[in-house]
Amino acid sequence: MNDFSAIFKPLTIKRTTLKNRIVMPPMGSNFATLNGEFVDEHIQYYEQRAKGGTGLIILENVCVDFPYGTNGTTQLRIDNDQYIPDLCRFTERMHKHGAAVAVQINHAGASAYPGRLNGLQPISSSNIPSKTGGTIPRPMTHAEIEHVIKQYGAAAERVQKAGFDAIEIHAGHSYLLCQFLSPLYNKRTDEFGGSPENRARLTRLVLEEVRRTVGPHFPIILRFSADEFVNGGNTLTDVLAILDYLEKDVDIFDVSAALNDTIQFQIDQMSQPDGWRAYMSKAVRDKFHKPTIASGNIRDPHVVKRILENEEADLVVIGRGLIAEPYWVEKVKNGELDTLRRCISCNIGCADHRIAKSKPIRCTVNPDIISYEDYKQYQVAKPLKIVVIGGGSAGLEAACTAAEIGCQVTLFEAKPFLGGLTATISRFPDKKRIADLPYFLINRAKTLNNLTVRLNTKASVSHLEQIRPDLVINATGSKPLLPPIKGLRDQLNAGDRKVFSIFDLMENFAAFTAIPDKRIVVIGGGAVGLDVVEYFAENHARAVSIVEMQPVLGRDLDMIGRLSMMSMIDKHHVNVHVNTTLLEVQADRFIVKDAQGNLSELAFDYGFVCLGMTPENSLSAEFEAHALQHNYSFERIGDSKAARKIIDGMREARDVIASIQRIERVKGHEIRGISAVAPL
Repeated sequence: MNDFSAIFKPLTIKRTTLKNRIVMPPMGSNFATLNGEFVDEHIQYYEQRAKGGTGLIILENVCVDFPYGTNGTTQLRIDNDQYIPDLCRFTERMHKHGAAVAVQINHAGASAYPGRLNGLQPISSSNIPSKTGGTIPRPMTHAEIEHVIKQYGAAAERVQKAGFDAIEIHAGHSYLLCQFLSPLYNKRTDEFGGSPENRARLTRLVLEEVRRTVGPHFPIILRFSADEFVNGGNTLTDVLAILDYLEKDVDIFDVSAALNDTIQFQIDQMSQPDGWRAYMSKAVRDKFHKPTIASGNIRDPHVVKRILENEEADLVVIGRGLIAEPYWVEKVKNGELDTLRRCISCNIGCADHRIAKSKPIRCTVNPDIISYEDYKQYQVAKPLKIVVIGGGSAGLEAACTAAEIGCQVTLFEAKPFLGGLTATISRFPDKKRIADLPYFLINRAKTLNNLTVRLNTKASVSHLEQIRPDLVINATGSKPLLPPIKGLRDQLNAGDRKVFSIFDLMENFAAFTAIPDKRIVVIGGGAVGLDVVEYFAENHARAVSIVEMQPVLGRDLDMIGRLSMMSMIDKHHVNVHVNTTLLEVQADRFIVKDAQGNLSELAFDYGFVCLGMTPENSLSAEFEAHALQHNYSFERIGDSKAARKIIDGMREARDVIASIQRIERVKGHEIRGISAVAPL
């Protein structure tokens, strides 16, 4: 029996008591209105995490000074009393479920969203952009500094009026206070620049103003980047010294890391282990003996237990992990570890949607981050027969969802295992987190008595005739795209070959030996090709080259994945050939042409052709014709519809509910004359 009692030990700080040690950190959502107000879905999203048992929820950053302080396409605001009613509604809803609530107040400075500045130049400590290629800010005047300090104090007063239990001040991640703290940005020569004490002055004055406003008994949290991971930026040693000037008015240290240009160490890339930043929180805790919050890709309750019991921190952040699994706390408390819907750190629906694409956040492993599993409240009036063809992530999600609302489901999988491409990709060492998704889906399927799984069985029309389904869902996934390039198919089919697809590697890593002696050439600079490059580069191949037709690598990757891959490319000195086309595949070399029309030969010991994926639909036309003939529904989802990301297939799989409801409405009209889906 796992003993996670350390997670559930209450903690009182000043006059605020947290019922457990799990913190939902402030994470932007793009749910707010353009004017910075809540919509109900926004509150519902947080309420799911409160219902799920989270001890402390820190509301995403809110703007203290509009428009100069604004962050992102939509952001909550607290620069005016008109925002108090909405914030009060939020705190009441969270408190109803026993969660303590804080709010992060913030000024973006040079990171302000240009589209909301109406032509104004952003402000900062100096004229250094907050990220490479960012907008150049102007240095703040003393009057502007004084104004911002007062804005923080006014915001703090509103925080208390709205019923929050604590307040967090953001001094990291390339926002305004960080732009003063970091020597990378701060080039001032007055009392706000130069020495660590001077660079800390603005943050210290903000803390003093907030303390004056909220009084001595209201907890103040300070979030900061303990290590910026940039040459010329603050190191952990530097930050520990800076905190000497700040710690007097801080009750809780929220220990984070990184800047905009190293965001893969803030919104952690997939390869980082659980709790990798705990050494930072321990260093802060050991020096100042105040409550600290640890973060860093944490999903595993055993790691949370270790951090708390080893006194590396007093509280632990489950960030994206709570987007994926709102009931993380309750499931751990009840010993339901096998049904934790664990975040796989893909950063697609959360970070990439919000930061790179200006979309509201979503989640790869949780198709509905607003309502979560509320769909289970509804059951079909009479069981429908559903057939799912393909046991990958999309097929499993569709099968489980249909079974959970009362359908009789049969899933066919031609392979001897479930999980499909999702499970196969997770065999790459740096992609092993992905295995958590099929693990969850398979365990979920095992709990459903009305879901029958038939492995090693390729679905056929005869199977469908036996079952007589109401709906067939085709989720057969994808296969490597093999364009008609001279020599490609011949070399892939050769006996003693040196040319491979990504499946050859994923399905038999042991076949690729003596890697330090090998020259590797990969054709295709998308996600698939970069995974192959990463594997061989990390295993110290003699030389690794990558060829891409487009002008850049990784165009199909999320922003965090692309940053981490580009860092890997630089670290291992991978030879990059962009704007380059594959013309011919020979036994031990690729013939390629660059943008100027120059031909060259790239010799290899192992050559990989990774030109993307295409739907696997070899039998879907036959199934579709059978469905039309026998008057039942047929749908494609996931990669069998179009080769895309896991998130797309998972969303389409959950949408099976709408398809079932349509079928039930028709049957209800023809047979029963009643609504098909009835509440429990």
